[in-house]
This record gives sequence, structure tokens and C-alpha cells, in this order.
Amino acid sequence: MAAKVCNFSDLIERVAASCLLHPLANARQDLQNIDDDEEEQHYEYKSEEEEEEEEEKRERGVENVREGTVVSVERVIELETIMSEVFEAFSAMKKAYISLQGAHCPWDPERMRVADVAIVGEMRRVSVLRERWFRRRRSGGGGGGGRGMVREVVAPYEAAVEDLKKEVKAREIEVENLKAKLKNVTSNLSSSKKGKSLRKVNYISQAPQVVAAPAPELFEATMSLVKEASKSFTLMLLSLMRAAHWDIAAAVRSIEAASANGPESATIGTSSVMATHQAKYALESYISRKIFQGFDHETFYMDGSLSSLINPDQYRRDCYTQFNDMKAMDPVELLGILPTCNFGKFCCKKYLAVVHPKMEESLFGDLEQHRQVLSGNHPRSQFYGEFLRLAKTIWLLHLLAFSLDPAPCQFEASRGGEFHPQYMVSVVKLCGGKPPPGQIVGFPVSPGFKLGNGTVIKARVYLVSRS
Repeated sequence: MAAKVCNFSDLIERVAASCLLHPLANARQDLQNIDDDEEEQHYEYKSEEEEEEEEEKRERGVENVREGTVVSVERVIELETIMSEVFEAFSAMKKAYISLQGAHCPWDPERMRVADVAIVGEMRRVSVLRERWFRRRRSGGGGGGGRGMVREVVAPYEAAVEDLKKEVKAREIEVENLKAKLKNVTSNLSSSKKGKSLRKVNYISQAPQVVAAPAPELFEATMSLVKEASKSFTLMLLSLMRAAHWDIAAAVRSIEAASANGPESATIGTSSVMATHQAKYALESYISRKIFQGFDHETFYMDGSLSSLINPDQYRRDCYTQFNDMKAMDPVELLGILPTCNFGKFCCKKYLAVVHPKMEESLFGDLEQHRQVLSGNHPRSQFYGEFLRLAKTIWLLHLLAFSLDPAPCQFEASRGGEFHPQYMVSVVKLCGGKPPPGQIVGFPVSPGFKLGNGTVIKARVYLVSRS
């Protein structure tokens, strides 16, 4: 009985060794052999050397199993670390995006800039994590850790350098193309001797991608846009005044008194403009006087710039380039991107000059738009949008005026002055095209311009009876 117990313990050791050192199929065969041995009741005793060998093999097998377990745990820890960093990056990106959305209303440019920088930073962080993961997979997740970390840090900068190299090549090609075009235009100009050949060169120089010189006809067309935009804004302002139950006749008298510019003007009656259907001309005159003020200066006296005097040729080219860039833009979208550009400053200055705080409070019930404009922002209201369309036409006309050589000469009719049809046009249609006798200028509605080629853009005036 004692011998059987001893043999049974030996049997367990042999099964365990077989499971560790051989595949499952071999283990089944070993068990079959062991069963056969047990049936024959033939037990063999191993020598001490054989037992030591088997013990050593079992220990090596256990060590191999443990080593594999350690490696897999390290891989799991690495994966968990990368995933936690990815989730942190996306969480931070989400917070930055929420902050970016919150900065749109109310409009906060500085907060938008900070949120934008944060979003870009987190996207770069996710890109680095992605690159690290793919490199780990390609390298089998093994060694070379120090070298791999250096490559991870350097990779974004290498990509940025490659992008810059491509941009430099594109700029070099663009410069070469412009040099070739300049050479062609210069050679054409030098070969021209008569006026006809000069006109041909002008047509050649107006090929695609070459900026043509501004023409007086373009100034006339832009002045027509100013006229239409001024009428539209005036009608909107007048409708708001009527909705607020303003005394239109009293408002006209106030505007008339403010526009008086001479001792004779005080004696001119204003009864002819008291009718509300004529009040729009007086209101348009007030708006035109405010918005054209400073037109003769290159920045509407917003600063002391003298670029037009220091380098006039370059300044004319720059003004015409700005005109071409801006003429197709929506002013609301432009100021949404660049609220503090020169055009944005011009809009703020002129809005505060045209719309008095008491007027705004009476029309809208509060001073919200006034406060936004004072802080350098631009309200997203229908009224302010209509004002921006007028301001854009004035700004374009101003850019064209400083693009032309010589610059247009601005003039304005005097209140109480004689009507000169070659320089003035009545805003009220006249029978036969001529004013009746005894009609004089009641007040100027918009200024006129005399261009370098002799063309006259007539000043618009409202006529009243001398008596």
C-alpha cells in the first residue's frame, strides 16, 4: 500500500512536467502511456540525475511563462498610458472649442484667439500621440526608447520645415513670373512712340493677374454706389424716427440750423422743407456731411499718416490694390474677421458721429449698439449692417480718390448760393430740367468732384425760393 502511494505522487509529477514541456496533444499521449503503465502495475524509479534535469526544465518553463506575462503587462500599461493621454487631449480640445463658441456672443476677439491657440495645441498633441503609436507598432514596441523619443519630438518640426520649403518654392516661382511680366511690359513701353501704341500697351498690361490703373469712369461708378447707399440708409433712419414718433419738422429745423454756414443763411426760410415727404433730403444732407468729413486726408484724420506725401506712387498703388481686394467683400464678414482694421476704425468713428447717443436711445430704447461700437466691436443688427454698406462705399470712393493721379478735387455748394447747372444738380426733379427763377441752394445734399480728366461729378443740392 505504501508503494502505491509513492508511485501515485510520482505520477502527478510526471503529468505536471508533461503539461509544462509538451503540447496538449503530446500530454494526452503521455497520459495514455501512463495509464497503460498503471494497468501493468509497472513502476520505474528515476535516478537522482534525471529528477534534477526535469526539475530544472520545469523551472525554466515557469520562468518563460512569467517573462511573457511581464512583457504583456508592460504593453498593456503603455497602451493605457497613451489612451489616457489621448482622452485628456480630446477633453481639453472640447473645452477649448466650447470657449471658442462662447467668444462669438458677445464678440471677444482676445478670448477667441486664446481658444484657437489651445485647440491647435491639442490637435498637435494628438498628432504626436498618433505618430508615437504607429512607430511603436512598426518597431514592435521594443527598445531604442531614447532614439524614438527624439524622433517624436523632432517629427513635427521636420514637417513644418518641409511645408516652409514648399511655400518658399511657390513664392520663388511667383516672383519669377512677375519678373517676366514686368520685363514684357517694360519692353512694350520702351518700344512705343505714339499715342496709339501706348493704348495698345495699356490693353496688353491689363492682361489677367496684372492690376490695371484706376480710371476716372470707375470713380464715377463708385460715386453712384455712394448715392444709392446713402438714400437707402437715410430711408431706414427716417422710418425708425417715424416709428419712434419723432417730430420730423422739428428734426429738420435742427438739421437746417446745424448746416447753416454763413450769415446770409440765417435769413433763408425753411418752410419749404418742413413737409415730411421732403425731410429725407435734409436727413441725407446731415448724414453726408458727417460721413464725408475728413475725406481729403488719407486716413480721415484718424492718425497723422503722411504716406501719400512721402511715397505718393507706392501709396497710389497700395490704395488701388486695397480697392480691388475689398470691393467684392461683405463688410459684415470682413469686420467679423478683422474688427480693428482701418476700415473698422473708420466705421466706428463715423457711426458715433452720425448716430448721437440720445438718437439711438430714442430709436432702440437702449445704448447697446453705442457701447459695442465704443469698445471697438461691430453690432450684428440690421440698422448697423445698413450703415456698414454705406460706410463701405465711402471707403472705396476714398481709396479710389487717392489712387488717381491727380487726385479728384472735392467741392460743395454753399447754402444760399446761386444754382450753377454745370456743377450742381437738384435732388428734386425740375420741369424742363431748369429751376424756376428765384431758386437758390437751400442746403447741399452731397458733395461734388472734379476729376483730372476734366469730368465733373455734380454736387446734389436742395433748392428753395429766394423769397
